[in-house]
Amino acid sequence: MEIKEVIRLDMLDENSVSVLKQRFIDFDGFFQKIGGNIRNAYVNSAEGRRLIANALPTEYYNAVIAVWGSEPTVVESEENEEII
Repeated sequence: MEIKEVIRLDMLDENSVSVLKQRFIDFDGFFQKIGGNIRNAYVNSAEGRRLIANALPTEYYNAVIAVWGSEPTVVESEENEEII
């Protein structure tokens, strides 16, 4: 039996992305979902870029950065986030 992780990038735009991770087990050619859904949201800030780099495989990270561009668009403060 092999466990496969499926990653989906939802609602990806220049300011944020929602990442859905699901795990499936291959049981004689039939895939059965195991465990719950894991969903995390990231904003295009310096901290969000650091977090997503650690959370995603390289190919998914590169896809997000291709949309986000070379510079963060969200400035985080302790009170709130501001889109620039």
